[in-house]
Amino acid sequence: MKRKCFLSLLAAGVLFWLAGCGAKDEPPADADKESDKPKSAVELTVWGAQEDEELLRQIIDSFQSHYAGEADFRITFEAQGESGCKDALLADLEGGADVLTFADDQTAALAAAGALEPIEDDASVRSSNIPASIEAASVNGELYAYPLTADNGYFMYYNKEYFSKDDIKSFNRMTEAAALAGRKVSMDWSSAWYVYAFFGNTGLEVGLNEDGLTNYCTWNGTDGPVKGTDVAEAMLSIADSYGFVSQTDEEFLAGVQDGTVIAGVSGVWNAMAVEEAWGKNAGAAKLPVYDCAGQEIQMASFSGCKLVGVNAYSKHPKWADRLAQWISNEENQTLRFSLRGQGPSNINAANSEKVQASFAIAALLDQSQFSQLQRVGGKIWEPVAEFAGNMAQGNPSGASLQAQLDHMVEEVTAR
Repeated sequence: MKRKCFLSLLAAGVLFWLAGCGAKDEPPADADKESDKPKSAVELTVWGAQEDEELLRQIIDSFQSHYAGEADFRITFEAQGESGCKDALLADLEGGADVLTFADDQTAALAAAGALEPIEDDASVRSSNIPASIEAASVNGELYAYPLTADNGYFMYYNKEYFSKDDIKSFNRMTEAAALAGRKVSMDWSSAWYVYAFFGNTGLEVGLNEDGLTNYCTWNGTDGPVKGTDVAEAMLSIADSYGFVSQTDEEFLAGVQDGTVIAGVSGVWNAMAVEEAWGKNAGAAKLPVYDCAGQEIQMASFSGCKLVGVNAYSKHPKWADRLAQWISNEENQTLRFSLRGQGPSNINAANSEKVQASFAIAALLDQSQFSQLQRVGGKIWEPVAEFAGNMAQGNPSGASLQAQLDHMVEEVTAR
C-alpha cells in the first residue's frame, strides 16, 4: 500500500516537472492581453451648430474618456448650420461628416437619398424619448436618427416691466403698449417658419404633398370664414404700428440687449441671453391672439426637433453610431439643457425639476397645443419671404393683396 502511494506521488511529481519544463518555452500569460494590442485608428468628423461647439467638444471628450483603450480616436468638430446640413451632406456624402446634428424637416430627404441608415436598436430609443421626437426622426414609421431636443418651436418673450398679463394675450395690444413706451415688439417676417403663425389657425393650409418634395398651399383662399386677404390686411395693420418691427433672430436678440426691443417671438435657444438682459423681468408665454377679420385668432407655430444622424457612408459606422448615441443620451441632453437651455427629447431629462422650472420651456409647452411639425418643401421660403417682406414695409407698391397672395402660392406650389 505504501509502495502504491509512493509511486503515485512520484508520477505526479514527474508530471509537474514536465509541465514546468514546457512552460519555459511559452509566452507570458498576459502577453496577449487586449490592452497590449495596437489600437485601431478611428477618425470621425462631427457637424454641429457653431454655438454648440463648446458643448459638443465637452461631449466628445467624455466619449473618448469612456471608450479609452478601445480605439485610437481622432474626432474633429466642424461648424455646420443645422438648417443647411442636408444640402452640405448631399453635396459630398463620402466626404461629409460621420455624425451630424440637423433639423427634423430634413429627415425624409436624407433618408430618401440613402444618407442615413435606419437605427438598429430602435426599441430603446423609442421608449426613452417623447413620441413627437420619434415621429420627427422617422420616415414611414422607420427610425432614421436619434432625437436630441424637442424644443424647436417658438413663443413670445416679453419684459414684465412693460406688459400686464392682459397685454400679452393680444399681439395688437402688445404693439400698442410698446409704442407708448417708445420700444418694439419683434418678429421675423423674412422667414416662412414664423409667418406660418398668422395662417396656421385660419383654415388656410400649407403642407407637403405625397411626393415628399412639392407643397400644397391655400393661403390665397377666397372662401371660408377667413380669407387670405384678411390675413394680409391683419399683417399690414400690425406693421403700421410704431411698436412693431420685423427682425431676424439675431437682430431681435441685439434689440433685447440694447433695450430697444421689449418683446419678441423666438425660441428657447435665446432663453439664457434674454434672462441675462432682463433679469427678474424676463417673461415668456404662448403666442397671443391677433386681430383678423373681425375676430381674435390664436397664433399658430411650427414645431420640430433637433436630431443626430449617422452618415451611411461613414468609414467607421459602428463608432459613429456609438458617438451619435452618446451625444443624444439622457446625461448629455441634461448637459445640453444646462449649458444651452435647449429642451430635451429624453423623457427622464425632460421631466427633471430644472427643465420643468424653465420659464421658456413652460411657454413652449403651452404653445405646443397650437403647433404642428414643420413638413414643407423647399420652395416655400423665398415666395413667403417676398410676400411678408412687402407686408412688413406696408405694401409700398400698393399692389393688389390678392394678386400678391396668388403669386406667392403659385411659387410655393411650383413643381
